[in-house]
Amino acid sequence: MHTSGLLFPSSSIIEVTMLPRARRSPIWSNGEVLNLISVWGEEPVQTQLRSSRRNYETFGQISRDMMERGHDWDKLQCRVQVKELRNSYRKARQANRRSGGVPATCRFYKELDVILGADPTSTPRTTMDTSEASSTRQEEEMESRSRVLRRRKTPRNP
Repeated sequence: MHTSGLLFPSSSIIEVTMLPRARRSPIWSNGEVLNLISVWGEEPVQTQLRSSRRNYETFGQISRDMMERGHDWDKLQCRVQVKELRNSYRKARQANRRSGGVPATCRFYKELDVILGADPTSTPRTTMDTSEASSTRQEEEMESRSRVLRRRKTPRNP
């Protein structure tokens, strides 16, 4: 008979306890996230973030600004939280661009939209065909659908 544990030669059983998996990042309160969004959204911070791909020091400044507001988050934690906020905003925004879908949102969507809404890097680039042929194709599809509907409505001769 074997229970959940390890059996050793001395016939003693040692229970193995699995610790819960650590979260990817600590839980932030709503106030902390709103303060982070406020600091992150400041124009000088946005300018710094856009001007360089290596933004570690910018996140150091964000962390210091957060400390001035009474929150103890280091630059790596601030960077991870900003990245998670940006990704959740992108997913919601991209889902809303699909036609026929249920409107999507994310936590702090309105606040993030102020920062990321006009940012061309906040959503992946998609190509959009605005040529004349595209509108002609759409008109043809609509006409085809209406013909099918008309056929269904008109009685058939036996």
